[in-house]
Amino acid sequence: MRWQGRRQSDNIEDRRRMARRAGPVRAGGLGIFAIVVIAYFLGVDVTPVLDELSRQQGGGGTTGSAELTEADLQAGEFVAVTLADTEEIWGRVFRAELGETYVPPVLVLFKGMTQSPCATASAATGPFYCPVDRKIYLDTEFFVTLSRQLGAGGDFAAAYVVAHEVAHHVQDELGILSQANAARQRASQTEANAISVRIELQADCLSGIWAHQAEAVLGTIEPGDLKEALNAARQIGDDTLQRNAGRQPMPHTFTHGTSDQRERWFARGYETGRIAECDTFAATRL
Repeated sequence: MRWQGRRQSDNIEDRRRMARRAGPVRAGGLGIFAIVVIAYFLGVDVTPVLDELSRQQGGGGTTGSAELTEADLQAGEFVAVTLADTEEIWGRVFRAELGETYVPPVLVLFKGMTQSPCATASAATGPFYCPVDRKIYLDTEFFVTLSRQLGAGGDFAAAYVVAHEVAHHVQDELGILSQANAARQRASQTEANAISVRIELQADCLSGIWAHQAEAVLGTIEPGDLKEALNAARQIGDDTLQRNAGRQPMPHTFTHGTSDQRERWFARGYETGRIAECDTFAATRL
């Protein structure tokens, strides 16, 4: 992905120099990594669990000034460029397909832990979009986890993570997210999970539109980039994550979709480049 030296978004709120850390946490059994991965991709906030483990093991939350490494600075620049690309792309798509103006989100960069109106943003929650303040929360350390632990390396895989969260904001702009979340609140747990799957697969499809436009309009995609994004979508399917965590996949607990579904809907957005083709809620087969 060609990103060095390109325009960076101004819609970045950088909180990384005011890092809050929960202290050292050690866990047996599946281990802390498994706890974090399962929590994020199954939609469970285990921050209280991690905080309790930290207290039991002599940790303790601290808030202070954090020193940013060269890797931190580069990751921040990468995110800002990727966010700028999403702004240009969705601005174009909204005008062309909807005749409307796209209002971009703010992306909050943090290290360790920070607060949002939706949840405590931490390693346990992973990257997420909060519709209350219309902001995306991201600790770029997640890119390391994505590459080293989940087997989804490459800068375009990391860009896919940003694009996916921006896609949730696009859903919010379109009025889809609020309707779907309202339906989830009225549904049973199994039904709510099924709605969540449709939300996430639509975000994958919208991410595919971003990739389509990045190639066709911006010309920033390099050989191998699409493969990186498709691999990332596959590696974070609910069935794959549960299987890799030593669990039998349980479809009624899925909240993001299977590996096949996530890869297929991303590919659909990439191949068609149109919002209308991403209507997972009308689809009879996901």
